[in-house]
Amino acid sequence: MEPACLLTHPATGPYASGQAGQHDRYDAVRSTSTALAAPLSPEDCQVQSMPDCSPVKWHLAHTTWFFETFLLTHFHPPYTMFHPQYRMLFNSYYNAIGAKHPRPQRGLLSRPALSDVLQYRQHVDGAMHDLISRLGGNDPAFDALLELGLNHEQQHQELILTDVKHMLSCNPLKPAYIAPGSAALPPGTPAGWTRYSGGITRIGHDGRGFGFDNEGPAHEVLVAPFHLADRLVTQHEFLAFIRDGGYKRPELWLSAGWDRVCAEGWRAPLYWEGQRDDWRVFTLRGMQELELQAPRHTRQLFRSRRLRALGSRAPAARSRVGIRRPPTGRPGISRPRQHAGKRPPGPAPRPCPQRLGRPRAAIRRHVGMDVQRL
Repeated sequence: MEPACLLTHPATGPYASGQAGQHDRYDAVRSTSTALAAPLSPEDCQVQSMPDCSPVKWHLAHTTWFFETFLLTHFHPPYTMFHPQYRMLFNSYYNAIGAKHPRPQRGLLSRPALSDVLQYRQHVDGAMHDLISRLGGNDPAFDALLELGLNHEQQHQELILTDVKHMLSCNPLKPAYIAPGSAALPPGTPAGWTRYSGGITRIGHDGRGFGFDNEGPAHEVLVAPFHLADRLVTQHEFLAFIRDGGYKRPELWLSAGWDRVCAEGWRAPLYWEGQRDDWRVFTLRGMQELELQAPRHTRQLFRSRRLRALGSRAPAARSRVGIRRPPTGRPGISRPRQHAGKRPPGPAPRPCPQRLGRPRAAIRRHVGMDVQRL
């Protein structure tokens, strides 16, 4: 299985309850991180392409640092740290832990080498399995921190892919992270629309299963009527938006967005290169061309419309599949959660097979929206 597919198509799971499940889940999440790094060279894993990105080597070390810092040293005081300076070197923003290396300078850390970081992971993994065998299922505080650490690592798996994509896009060779696919990106099928009448609905984590602190508490919001597409926005639909003057019309943007368009000279989404009738898109499979002539439906979708990924998706998503991954769930990162509450008023929605593990869908509302750069 290709590394980029590991996040949404995990090879293992579901997991047993108790310590056996914790061991399996820990191994699955940790091995996914190393699998994501497998197609890269040590030189690839060293590069930091901008301050908002981090080297893959740093991601591998920081996620290991989390287990060492918050579980091993706390629940097993006799534990011997792999390297005492790693406590500072791979701290991200945990001020209570102490000093940390500046984020914009993570790419300057040529030492430790990637091989040292992989040994660090093995050292911590062995100690973690011993700790799980001793405390797993018997100490609620340990179980909660273990679950937090695994979800934290899954976040960094997603960051590995986004940071690798940006890093490789800066290379004039435009190298592919995984095997190239088809040479051209074909247009999608016409989108259908489901209307939702809106109303009061609940969003946010309701306390069942795992949730990060910024996902709660669950609360009621008033959602205005909206239409939701039954599939994702395609590259060709963005091309139609560009041809319709989307990056030249201030009425399609909020003020801050339009200021950014003007200041940075935006004329296409990030990773796009080309002119009006000759566009290429950089992906994890390398540079791919867009077919020159988009079908008629893509020209109509964006005419005088605006897009935004916003809370309107929550009630619609809840009414479609309603998936919540339990604490012993699979290690995939893309895991839409079912928010508490009832489906908002409206017709029974049609299936949206692209919704799971994908970035965003088109939303058409009765009020204007801004366009976010991808």
